[in-house]
Amino acid sequence: MTYEEEAHFWDTHDITDYEDETEEVEIIFDLKKPREKIVPIRMQAELRDRLDQIARSKGLNLSTLIRMWLMEKLQSPRS
Repeated sequence: MTYEEEAHFWDTHDITDYEDETEEVEIIFDLKKPREKIVPIRMQAELRDRLDQIARSKGLNLSTLIRMWLMEKLQSPRS
């Protein structure tokens, strides 16, 4: 069965009709806090707009671009 066929099947059927064919399973979620932290910074609107333009031209969002640049800077021999 393809994904499309399966999607169509579940779009036209109800899971409760198949309860007797299911089995209970235990799912354990690891809800550790993310290792990332948000760092708000202030900058001039013109600088933010320029950074946003650069990010969009690279197909990135602003925070990803800035994070990449910071990582590159920290890995450079002069840092």
